[in-house]
Amino acid sequence: MKKFIQNIKNIWKVEELRKRIILTLSLILVYRIGSFVILPGVNYDALAASNARGDDNALTTLLSLFSGGGFSNASIMALGIMPYISASIIMQLLGMAVPAVQKMQNEGESGKKRINNYTRILTIIICALQAPAYLTQWVGNKGALPVDAGSLWWIQSVIVMVAGSMFAVWLGERITDKGIGNGISLLITVGILSRLPQAFFAEIGMNGSNLIKIVLEVLAFMLIVLGTILIVQGVRKIPMNTAKRIAGARGAEDQGARSYLPIKVNASGVMPIIFAQAIVTIPMMIMANTNATDGGGWLQAAFSDIYGVPYNALLALLIIVFTFFYTAIMINPRKMADDMKRNGGFIPGVRPGEETAEYIDTLVSRITLPGSIFLAIIAILPAVAHSAGITSGFEMFFGGTSLLIMVGVVLDTLQQIETYLLNRHMDGLMEGTKVKGRRAANELSSGF
Repeated sequence: MKKFIQNIKNIWKVEELRKRIILTLSLILVYRIGSFVILPGVNYDALAASNARGDDNALTTLLSLFSGGGFSNASIMALGIMPYISASIIMQLLGMAVPAVQKMQNEGESGKKRINNYTRILTIIICALQAPAYLTQWVGNKGALPVDAGSLWWIQSVIVMVAGSMFAVWLGERITDKGIGNGISLLITVGILSRLPQAFFAEIGMNGSNLIKIVLEVLAFMLIVLGTILIVQGVRKIPMNTAKRIAGARGAEDQGARSYLPIKVNASGVMPIIFAQAIVTIPMMIMANTNATDGGGWLQAAFSDIYGVPYNALLALLIIVFTFFYTAIMINPRKMADDMKRNGGFIPGVRPGEETAEYIDTLVSRITLPGSIFLAIIAILPAVAHSAGITSGFEMFFGGTSLLIMVGVVLDTLQQIETYLLNRHMDGLMEGTKVKGRRAANELSSGF
């Protein structure tokens, strides 16, 4: 523990790292303040009364979780970073089907800048479409719209919400460029973590007399986080050798070096859960508009309950399918085999070329299966926590997208800080170990 405290002090000795951390914390503070600035004209008393009654469903609770409360507060940053995330996903999918986008992806830094510009433009379009729907369907249903809301108020509110969302994107980009990195993900994580104390104290208020239950819940949460860390950081290292080569006028022979090709167990991250949750809402919307007397009453009852068995079974199945689908997008065994052959590398006992591609593809398929099952389990854990009597606010932290984002971003942030320390010949953050994920010198990146 003494060594860990000393390493924390070492962080402030590195001037560049100290400035980056201070800048990051300052921009996060600005983002948090913005999530509490209410849209002009909105009746906050009616909004607060509706929130106190707990009128929100699970979907709006999740959106509010990602925006750090801005969604439920009807703030100028109510849409948060999610429109930018949606635009990024759309551009990523277009890169698979549209040759022009694929060409930009292969143009290096210039192509990346063009894709970023198109992503920002698409973000503005998505915000402009989502803002009126948010004001009508969410704020309006809570009776918080101004009584004399005219065209001018609607136009200015949409413009303010678009500007607030783009300002949040700008803050995230500044954290990425000038701070400690991963700005967009870090803002989402801060929004999620900001709700954790409130949810935990609400759980204590509900079960304050049952201290044993609170302790068991905390232990269960810690075990789930530990398991998530092990799977998220899990890597299957494929041993590979480089061919011998002759270098120099004296004919010095390089005997080759042993290196590793790391394949992550969870290469797809949280994307399968996001896709599955988006798809599974379609039958929920259809059933919500179906009359129970039309013969769809049992389907409506089954899929309207997000804690029920039918909903979670369908969600788990879709997550497993999308995990294989997204992993196939992220990992291209043939390209990896070609790059390995071009660089003079080979896997011991496997012929370069087609046989290497088949070997990598088989290995990826084998490790993707347990990874997909893990994601499915993580996704349905909030329903399990709800059935165990945990409150609706606290149960969100026991699994799902929020848990994976928290664990992934926190680990990556620690890795960034540790890299700064090690580059200046200081010890890592943890005594006798390192934050896993920082590749050793003899490990090669697999391109994801």
